[in-house]
Amino acid sequence: MVEPCSCNTSDRVVLVFPCSGSSDVGELADRSARNLDRAGTAQMYCLAGLGGRVTGIVTMTKAAGFRLAIDGCAVGCASKILEQAKVGPFRHVCVTDLGFEKGGTDVTEAAVAAVARAAEEELLA
Repeated sequence: MVEPCSCNTSDRVVLVFPCSGSSDVGELADRSARNLDRAGTAQMYCLAGLGGRVTGIVTMTKAAGFRLAIDGCAVGCASKILEQAKVGPFRHVCVTDLGFEKGGTDVTEAAVAAVARAAEEELLA
């Protein structure tokens, strides 16, 4: 687990950008990011604001020490937004790569926890 930053410098800030799509795997991505945020592992950040090129969100994202996209499926909307925004390198987790099926997955606490664990592992890679 990445230790939460107790300082005010952005080089230690870990931002997570989840897909929040309308599918079950999008919900898994979103809920896992919220869990990471609540645990202090990463700060969930606004993917829509980044896609909309909101100046403050783009600036903060560029300044972050670490960026993680959690995509629900292989369409990769979260990753594509980070790429198009040119905010720097980022890591990526795709929920369907973890064995969950788009349109066929029950969104349970166990499934959310599994996606959050995969994201934590990516943060440590």
